[in-house]
Amino acid sequence: MINPKSLKKFGLLGSLYVSQFIPIACLYEALPVLMRQRGASLEAIGFLPLLTLPWMLKFLWSPPIDRYGFTRWGHYRFWIICFQLIVACTIVAFAFIDIQSQLNLAFLCLVIICFVCASQDIATDALAVGLLEPHERGFGNGIQSAGNYLGAIIGGGGMLISIERWGWKASMLTLAVVIVMALIPVLDYKEPTSKHQKSARAASNSQKPANPFMDIVNFFRRPGIGSWLAILTLYTTGPYMTSRMFRPLLVDIGLSLADIGLMLGIVSYGVGILGAIAGGFPIAIWGRKRSLILLGFFQVLMMLTYLLPAFGVTNLPILYGVAIGTNFASSMAVTVLYTIMMDNSRLETAGTEYTLQSSTTFFAGIIAAALGGIIAQAIGYKGVFIISIAIALLSIAIVARAFNDTTSTQLTPGIK
Repeated sequence: MINPKSLKKFGLLGSLYVSQFIPIACLYEALPVLMRQRGASLEAIGFLPLLTLPWMLKFLWSPPIDRYGFTRWGHYRFWIICFQLIVACTIVAFAFIDIQSQLNLAFLCLVIICFVCASQDIATDALAVGLLEPHERGFGNGIQSAGNYLGAIIGGGGMLISIERWGWKASMLTLAVVIVMALIPVLDYKEPTSKHQKSARAASNSQKPANPFMDIVNFFRRPGIGSWLAILTLYTTGPYMTSRMFRPLLVDIGLSLADIGLMLGIVSYGVGILGAIAGGFPIAIWGRKRSLILLGFFQVLMMLTYLLPAFGVTNLPILYGVAIGTNFASSMAVTVLYTIMMDNSRLETAGTEYTLQSSTTFFAGIIAAALGGIIAQAIGYKGVFIISIAIALLSIAIVARAFNDTTSTQLTPGIK
């Protein structure tokens, strides 16, 4: 049963993940649809995530965020507030840019937004690692995933509908206001630090290498990390490739911006929130490895439904069923991945080690999106969906053979 103390932690983390995911969701969910509506090729849409390269490379500047900060404000809380204010200011500037005639300025704003949001994610993830006790991590990571989905609803589906009804400038300015308002819970919260995190920091201060970037090297030297990163890469590639190509497929079918925004950005993501929270419960029942395998098969089963619209099924209730089912399955599986990533993050270098793992999944997503666009252009939507399903099945086989529950939880004894 969730006690009031845990509930307060979950509330804080939920608000943080919602606010940091809103602007990035706007880029991921709204721009691909807008581009396709204006005649962009599938290859161009597939390469759009390259603009978010900072999310893949954020591990490079995670050690300084771990080591330095104004602890009187709260070590990670200080970073979070600064980054979120910068994002809001950049979005205001973005509102006054014509993305067609001022492409260079638009590109610069997008890069700044992605860089700062990625940096905020480092601080938020590190705060979560120290804040959650081992037994809270399953449900806590469900809250994290749910927060991301809620941010996607606001920044993705909400922005698609807003742009169509209010226009670009008014929508961007509204988004900036929402980002600032999301700071209220953070400003009103004094960053707590667990006893374990305090002792870990104190014990490690004298042992840390002079060069903070050695923390990255030391992470890769740990036993079993290579196998785990390979699992992360393959496990996320298949579902990501299919979901990215589903969006332009809906445009080609003839759905409007509002239709797609409601289906993908609001309804399916709303169900994704439920899936994210539900994903925390199988961990306590089945353990990490069995959860990865069983939820992986669940993902594959739902991915098969993408073939329905690819083969010409355009009935709206069926399309809603496809969007809802795939998002529910994916959100459950992602919760398990986040929990294991947290297990593999030491308290004193939590920002760096969690970020290295999340960057791996992001890198896999960028490659999957790019390849998905190329494959879809060459052999069609049916081909890319079938290849994605094959990759997902391969990842499950590797989990069954190479993943070890005890390896993933060696930093937090007692978790099963």
